[in-house]
Amino acid sequence: MRSTVSVAQPGRAARFSLRRLLPLGALALAIAAVFAFDLDRYLTFDALRENRAALTAFVAANGLLAAVAYVLIYAAAVALSLPGGAVLTIAGGFLFGTLPGGALVVLAATVGATLLFLIAKTALGDPLRARAGPFLQRMEAGFQENALSYLLVLRLIPLFPFFIVNLVPAFLGVRLRTYVLATFFGIIPGSIVYASVGAGLGSVFDRAEAFSPSSILTPQIAVALVGLAMLALLPVVYRKLKARRAALP
Repeated sequence: MRSTVSVAQPGRAARFSLRRLLPLGALALAIAAVFAFDLDRYLTFDALRENRAALTAFVAANGLLAAVAYVLIYAAAVALSLPGGAVLTIAGGFLFGTLPGGALVVLAATVGATLLFLIAKTALGDPLRARAGPFLQRMEAGFQENALSYLLVLRLIPLFPFFIVNLVPAFLGVRLRTYVLATFFGIIPGSIVYASVGAGLGSVFDRAEAFSPSSILTPQIAVALVGLAMLALLPVVYRKLKARRAALP
């Protein structure tokens, strides 16, 4: 007699099963390995400062290989929801320059976030949605109606941790295409800002000054990001006004 792990009703497509949970288990093991071997210590400004000469020399001698390695490391860090995203983003500008570094950040972050989204959606999102009650179904419908705009706002303004924004859409049935587009375009402004700071990080190291990512989001930059977020919400406002007018007698 074959044993299965399933809490879904018979006949439903989405079920909790061991095969569905395998990618999630592999992700958990990878996260545990990172902390067990203390690999997260490399995702700090102190590590970047200490290994500055070796890193810059490697990038100068192996441009393409260094870029590929950077994208893979960054994507893995995002997929594993490791701390240090700001450090990696600033390191991109430090090692490759503002625009090339920003482009690599956007590519890597989108790939890593999409991988986490797919794992969460497959392992948990689809089964949970299949068993969702009326409240979650209404929330899902409301979010999906304006998913692109809502996700753009969440990407533009760091109201919540990056990994939370990566996971929630998986539980609300957001389409993969919408998720990827919102992630890619939504993180461009912030990535360029952080990469531009990274491009000047060498002078900070030379002066032996302390540095904190919290100092990057100046009031001017924050206002600019909020302005972009407001633009992203315009389609939502338009749809609601249009629906309200149509409901009038």
